[in-house]
Amino acid sequence: MVDESVIAAAAGLSVTASLPFLLYGAWIMIDAEVVTWNVLTRHLRYILVGLLLTTVPVATWMVPRILGQLSGGAVIHAFFGLQAYALLTFALTGIVRIFQAKRDADAYEDPDVDIDEIHEDMGHWRSRLRVGVAGFMILWLCAWLSGLYRFYNLHLAQLL
Repeated sequence: MVDESVIAAAAGLSVTASLPFLLYGAWIMIDAEVVTWNVLTRHLRYILVGLLLTTVPVATWMVPRILGQLSGGAVIHAFFGLQAYALLTFALTGIVRIFQAKRDADAYEDPDVDIDEIHEDMGHWRSRLRVGVAGFMILWLCAWLSGLYRFYNLHLAQLL
């Protein structure tokens, strides 16, 4: 059987590898003057890879083991991670509405459409999206840092 430290390192590397995908995916949207269908699909390709690299180790290795490791560090790490995913869910409630409104108005094909005039709640949905994404990234970084600290304490400190 593979040593737990090796699996922990692989999970940590996978989560760490997701950061550039998440940041570049966000940059695509920040840098775009107009979000066309091509910009959206390019953004989603990077974001989905980043989310998969984070979510697969969390769902398959970290979550099943959390009840057996209820230390202070594990609780802090799980808290930040859970809150990050809660804010991602909050952001998705805005994303879905924005997508529906833009699709119904053909705003992905017509770059001259003013997004704020598509629906009276568009500003609210965009705020929800911004808060959710920014919160997700901040809490993701907190969970990542606390995970690195836990990895060091559980698997590396004993070697040194």
